[in-house]
Amino acid sequence: MIEVRRGSSEHVPGIARVCSEGCLDTYKGIRSEANILRNNRTFYNHDRIYQELNETEGWDGYFVALDQGEVVGAIGGGMTGHNRSEIYVLYLDPHRRGEGIGTQLLNDITEVQMKKGAEEQWVSVQKGNDKGIPFYEARGFKHHSEQAAYSNAPDENYVSLRYVRPLS
Repeated sequence: MIEVRRGSSEHVPGIARVCSEGCLDTYKGIRSEANILRNNRTFYNHDRIYQELNETEGWDGYFVALDQGEVVGAIGGGMTGHNRSEIYVLYLDPHRRGEGIGTQLLNDITEVQMKKGAEEQWVSVQKGNDKGIPFYEARGFKHHSEQAAYSNAPDENYVSLRYVRPLS
């Protein structure tokens, strides 16, 4: 049985593994390997994850999905305005897709954000991400716009699709 809880220091190696492996699996073929590896080093290193375990302004901390104590998924997001929230990261162990783990993680962080006053929730999804786009659309997110991907290097032009859904 999957248990979702707030991430703690004991979960840092699992969060790093799940996010790095999930990122590699998700973006293989739609981003360069150099881009993927650079982003993994930047965002999913142990030091950064330790620093991001706790809530700060605009960040709810990491939440993890555990299967018998093993991290099999991780999510993070935060409030971006008075009644607006964002999902910044959601990855699963690539071998655990399709089990409802991502939905559990999304539901739990959505509940946290709604308690903080969120009435709408946003997410950016890489254009061409045939794993993330159907997931979010099936959960009520609607395409809103396009923008340059947050993690683009100066010579990169990857595009993020912006999605939004109302919360009630």
